[in-house]
Amino acid sequence: MTLSLGVDTGGTYTDAVLIRDEKEVIASAKSLTTRADLAIGVGKAISSVLAEAQVTPDQISMASLSTTLATNALVEGQGGRVALIYIGFKDSDLEKHGLKEALKGDPALVIAGGHTHSGGQAAALDVAALEAFLDSHNGISGFAVAAQFATRNPAHELEAARIISERTGAPVTCSHHLSAKLNGPKRAVTAVLNARLIGMIDRLIGRAQDQLHALGISAPMMVVRGDGALMSAEQARERPIETILSGPAASIVGARWLTGADNALVSDIGGTTTDVALIRDGKPAIDPAGAQVGGFRTMVEAVAMRTHGLGGDSQVHVATEGLRGGVFLGPRRVLPVSLIASEAPDVVHSVLDEQLRATTVGEHDTRFARRVPGIHAEGVGAREESLLERLGDRVLPLSALLRSRMENGALMRLVDRGIIQVSGVTPSDASHVLGRVRAWDVDAARKALELMARKRVGSGDMLANSPEALAQMIVDQLTEQTSLTLLEAAFDEEQVGFGLPSQDLARHVLTQRGLAQHRGLLSLSAALNVDVVGLGASAPSYYPAVGERLHCRMILPEHAGVANAIGAVVGRLTLRRSGTVTSPVEGRYRVHLEDGPKDFAASEEALALLEKVLMSEAEGAVREAGAEDIRVIVDRDIKTARVEAKDVFVEALITVEASGRPRVAAG
Repeated sequence: MTLSLGVDTGGTYTDAVLIRDEKEVIASAKSLTTRADLAIGVGKAISSVLAEAQVTPDQISMASLSTTLATNALVEGQGGRVALIYIGFKDSDLEKHGLKEALKGDPALVIAGGHTHSGGQAAALDVAALEAFLDSHNGISGFAVAAQFATRNPAHELEAARIISERTGAPVTCSHHLSAKLNGPKRAVTAVLNARLIGMIDRLIGRAQDQLHALGISAPMMVVRGDGALMSAEQARERPIETILSGPAASIVGARWLTGADNALVSDIGGTTTDVALIRDGKPAIDPAGAQVGGFRTMVEAVAMRTHGLGGDSQVHVATEGLRGGVFLGPRRVLPVSLIASEAPDVVHSVLDEQLRATTVGEHDTRFARRVPGIHAEGVGAREESLLERLGDRVLPLSALLRSRMENGALMRLVDRGIIQVSGVTPSDASHVLGRVRAWDVDAARKALELMARKRVGSGDMLANSPEALAQMIVDQLTEQTSLTLLEAAFDEEQVGFGLPSQDLARHVLTQRGLAQHRGLLSLSAALNVDVVGLGASAPSYYPAVGERLHCRMILPEHAGVANAIGAVVGRLTLRRSGTVTSPVEGRYRVHLEDGPKDFAASEEALALLEKVLMSEAEGAVREAGAEDIRVIVDRDIKTARVEAKDVFVEALITVEASGRPRVAAG
């Protein structure tokens, strides 16, 4: 018998499951994610699941982790302060592919260097400018290095990384290690995001491993990649960007394992995001354009997942326009008032009661702030420092914390960095008011919704006449926004073009009237013609109404709340390595390798060498990660051009995939 432990660390909850012989879930447990020290939540979830199954730690054969933290960090704009070293490009290239937005004001150095399309040096690397930049910039948590045509010759990226490591000791991400494809600005975006995530994911994995050892679990630890495959903990620490969509990818693997569905939309609602993907013919599709998260298109291979800032802890906003007004949700996650009240009841209830006694609705009603312990405030400005000093280790209402409107921006910057958390009304609070959930402080949720219900809309009336009425309005809005998310995914996947963007089609009057089963001179009907698998702890509360809205079958499997943790256990260790052969001149075939280009007189010789190198790298890496029974697949994509009645070699991309099941430890 083998016992596999799956752990998923999400934005709100940490889940744990135990699976016997990869066939049966024998126990599951949940614990609040503790961002200050992730090991606390991980440890509680693991201890609970071991106690429920009545097994000892030494019986665990394998442990695997999936996480939504990288995804959430990019959606919410969090992560460490980074610097980009951009070699051989122009200043204007910083505007391409959202690179400037990805930097978020962090420093970038554009210097001479880089290579040509064929791998030759375009200009010498400006080492002096790099060294001067490093001497003048402190407080950088990680560096990203992207050089022009580095996938054809990475020499300048490697040299810059060596200099940075020697002078700063900070982690360095080279763009050519993340993708073998061209498109320097897009590789640079991926490298910047990887550098931003390194500290966060390193802390998560390190503390998770510490907790496993403290509990007496010596089994090897794996981490789920964004394509649903597994990687070793060490590989994940080097390439944390590959864990974006890790949790969502694990949920698809888990959904398939739980339901056996061959064709279905999978919708996974968490605290921060709703993730939607399609299972087609029993397999999740890989996004050919690279994973897109938080508005950034990366070069990371991942499931074709649509991630929306909509979850149980999404901030509720009041729409005051129009006579009736209304609410909308997200994309920012906030602490539910019911949760922060359960942790600091005296402060929260005292302030809420005072706000309820006021004759007018305050701008910062229901909003509290707390500092996240253990997160260092490196590289923040004077205004941010002042806010942190004023807040200290307390829970404070924003009305007491903020002394001017100018401090709002400073607060949001601290929230984006994950240094401070702010509370607000959420769907989770609404569920507490409606009696669907009783995990936290129901009274605080009721007070918060009563305060929000007092806000005036365009007609001059209050938003809602009771906390219960507002709670239902919030839940109905979650149903509506989830339905639109699923409709957008369905239109995206349709093979027939409709001539409009998917978001417009989902909101089109004919689509909406069809869903409402309009009957007049015209009879209009619309429905989602595919099953939906609803996942997430809150799915049973929200998703039956979504199924009714879209007139589709909603599948809510047993253990839907821990599908991510299940998917973390049942995947395979898989690694891919890619490389390119080009033909700079007729009769010469160039292999682009890590140690520089090599030329051959015959194309087959060049292809054979590249294939051998890639197979060695992929098989060695997957074996080192802990795989056994390794299977290797080689794909050759050779491009030719028809010239004077004969095919001429242009370029070849070779991809080698090595995969196997993780070795399990002897009990």
